[in-house]
Amino acid sequence: MKRARPDAGSLPASVGHGRRVLAVEAEALAALAARLDTRFDAAVRLIADRGGKIIVTGVGKSGHVGRKIAATLASTGTPAFFIHAAEALHGDLGMLERHDLVLTVSNSGETAEILDLVPHVKRLGVPLVALIGRSDSTLGRAADVILDASVSEEACPLGLAPTASTTAALAMGDALAVALLEHRGFRPEDFAALHPAGTLGRRLLRVADLMHIGADVPRVPAASGMAEALVEMSAKRLGVTAVVDDDGRLVGVVTDGDLRRALGAQEPLTSRSVAAVMSRRPKTIAADALAALAVATMERHAITVLFIVDADERLSGVIHLHDLLRAGVV
Repeated sequence: MKRARPDAGSLPASVGHGRRVLAVEAEALAALAARLDTRFDAAVRLIADRGGKIIVTGVGKSGHVGRKIAATLASTGTPAFFIHAAEALHGDLGMLERHDLVLTVSNSGETAEILDLVPHVKRLGVPLVALIGRSDSTLGRAADVILDASVSEEACPLGLAPTASTTAALAMGDALAVALLEHRGFRPEDFAALHPAGTLGRRLLRVADLMHIGADVPRVPAASGMAEALVEMSAKRLGVTAVVDDDGRLVGVVTDGDLRRALGAQEPLTSRSVAAVMSRRPKTIAADALAALAVATMERHAITVLFIVDADERLSGVIHLHDLLRAGVV
């Protein structure tokens, strides 16, 4: 029996409180998007043109937001790290170089530790981008570029706990990181290079990263007999061999399935030609294709091996389902 969905009047009060918080924060983000202007573009261009590191700093909840922004920037191709403003005043400022840029995160724009840091940043001639909630604040007036992340209200009913304001700051940081990613032409392979471990890295592996090449690729000439094909299949232990013409182009494959079908014929298998047994028009994939696409192709055609060919159909490699399993792609 399908359970009836409770109406709003029968829900616990906590659900109503949760919905109100989400509504307030959603409205804050919508307003933030509508308010985004040329200052955002100025920040993107300034960061992209510096060529150094982005030093993100903040205190308290803004500091936690800053850590996440720095991590997102770094993982999308913009070198960045976080320094707590107080620690910067006690020696960590030595990490700052003249070609770097400082990104401060402060809702009030009056955070004492950050304001104490500003003169030292200016002395080094390093640009300052302020992600703040009050553009008319002391920090706002000192910044080279302002990213306005102000909100009309906090989701906290007391108006005290940073809620909508931290959500807005996080979203602005994401917007900045993605805009820089687009500006630099950051590619999936660049992302994979920065995420070699974990699910993201595995999803972005290329066929070229996993395929067998050179002498490890089973292949026989099209004019060969099946005896030669059987020796090659046994030696390379992939359950298949490619069949190539005189120019190295892939013209067919012999699989375990082809062998089973050929055994039913009256003529002995070892006396037959490869051309008589092979499957023509085999499934192939490009070396620069994502390994995940290789998995999808194998699943779609119920096969366990794909050969890799170049633009001229010349054989360059082979990939087996076991290679994809070992790499964690499947």
